[in-house]
Amino acid sequence: MAGTKKKSYDGFTEAERGAMKDRAKELKSKEDPAAAQAAKIAEMADADRVIAERLNELIPQVAPELTPKLYYGMAGWARKGKVVCFFQDAGKFKTPYGTFGFNPPVVLDDGDFWPTAYALLNLTPDVEKQIVALVKKAIS
Repeated sequence: MAGTKKKSYDGFTEAERGAMKDRAKELKSKEDPAAAQAAKIAEMADADRVIAERLNELIPQVAPELTPKLYYGMAGWARKGKVVCFFQDAGKFKTPYGTFGFNPPVVLDDGDFWPTAYALLNLTPDVEKQIVALVKKAIS
């Protein structure tokens, strides 16, 4: 069929392509990482914003060597420029919950099978204790 343009599918959703564009901008940005992260958190829906703001208070208290940084348009905390942990708000990929996750080379191994991200609906004192323990393990 001459003249007919074939539509291709690249395997990425619009949200995923948006995250990749966010990452490209982050790599080129001269903006202060903490300010960029604060601006991204301010854009979140209320419930996720409250969680992200609390994580941004909590993580530096337990891991002062981790600094705020954007990571594919998400709030992240990095050591020596490498993102150790991040919060993916529910709106990022239109999921029913946010997630708190970790990146390699962080090792949270527990045998042959372990989580690298956790669904996060509410940041209760008990959940905060669990996050603190995971972050401490991640940076040890």
